[in-house]
Amino acid sequence: MDRMNILPDFIRQKPGLALFAMLAVAVSGFGQTFFVSVFGEEIRTSAGLSHTAYGSIYSLATLVSAAMLFKFGRLVDIWPLSRAVLLATAILALGCLLVGLKGGVLLLSVGFFCIRFGGQGLFGHMGMTTAARYFSAHRGKAVALAGSGFPLAEAVLPASAVFMAALWGWHVPWLASAGFLVLMVLPLLYYLTRDIPAPVQDLAGKEAKDSLRSHTREEVVRDRGFYMVLPAILASPFMVTALLFHQAAVASMQGWSMHVVGTAFTCYAAGHLGALLGTGPLVDRISAGKTLPLAVLPMAAGLMILAAFQGIWVAYVYLGLMGMTHGMTATAGGAVWAERYGLLHLGSIRAMAQSAVVLSTAAAPLLAGFLLDQGLGINILAAILAATTLTCGVLARFAPAPRS
Repeated sequence: MDRMNILPDFIRQKPGLALFAMLAVAVSGFGQTFFVSVFGEEIRTSAGLSHTAYGSIYSLATLVSAAMLFKFGRLVDIWPLSRAVLLATAILALGCLLVGLKGGVLLLSVGFFCIRFGGQGLFGHMGMTTAARYFSAHRGKAVALAGSGFPLAEAVLPASAVFMAALWGWHVPWLASAGFLVLMVLPLLYYLTRDIPAPVQDLAGKEAKDSLRSHTREEVVRDRGFYMVLPAILASPFMVTALLFHQAAVASMQGWSMHVVGTAFTCYAAGHLGALLGTGPLVDRISAGKTLPLAVLPMAAGLMILAAFQGIWVAYVYLGLMGMTHGMTATAGGAVWAERYGLLHLGSIRAMAQSAVVLSTAAAPLLAGFLLDQGLGINILAAILAATTLTCGVLARFAPAPRS
């Protein structure tokens, strides 16, 4: 049997771009918190930083990277993908090198910025934008495939880094990552994108021929519907960050051990991956705009269960439902901007939305921590978050279509 025949149609039609989208998202893992956190204590001690100073440097690097993504995210609209790959790889590899050099606070700060901007920012942005842009007929499934790069990276990178660090020290995985990016990742991703022209050249003629309408970022900013859809996309990263950052406090209030929390994360991962893949066909069938309001419902249910019940089982159910919304939102949210505003300026529009996501995740731990410090119980906090989540879904459901 021809192996290509067992693959979905959208992969058979553009196998290089489908593989690129997934790998680009996976490569963003080198700049994600789940990878950095493996070395947190060693990096902090080596640089002679307090917990507050270390967290502040990382948060500032994340915020600056969000601002840079807002400004430079449009490069994926006007540059060929291969050139964007060169830039992103150079920035991410430099960041890994600087972190691994153990050169003090200044180099660490620049290194953190580079891995956040090049990894979490540019590589994740390129992968998800590519999936949404080049697979219009199967956009939901393509975005889901690209999004599977996240759990792939979560499964491989931290475990590999811990193994290397145990043998040769914490800085070696960072230096090895820089070499891996330059010697392995760059040639592969450049090869996969070598024949893809700049979207501004490739898509303008197609949109004119097909009578499609692409909105500029300036037009999107003036669209009332954008501000009604965006909260549903922000809801999952905001709620997940707020609760997981303070997970020790949540566990204490609920009477859970950290062992219970750790094992319950298997439900979160399963819910994330299962919903990520299962939502793709739903998006293609009913549209991303109609799927997005549904995506917040599992998280709202999980938060209501957390607010109303105690017991070990709550940890497994609530985290599993949170993971489901995370996967559903990643798929529907990755496709909705292309569906609403066209393809020509998709990178610019998505960069704006992604910057808002980063800002929301920076604010979430501070807000949740303040409310907990004021004596708010986890049941009240979870109920407030559940109501907010449902409100976000309602706003997205009734968001008007953009003006043509």
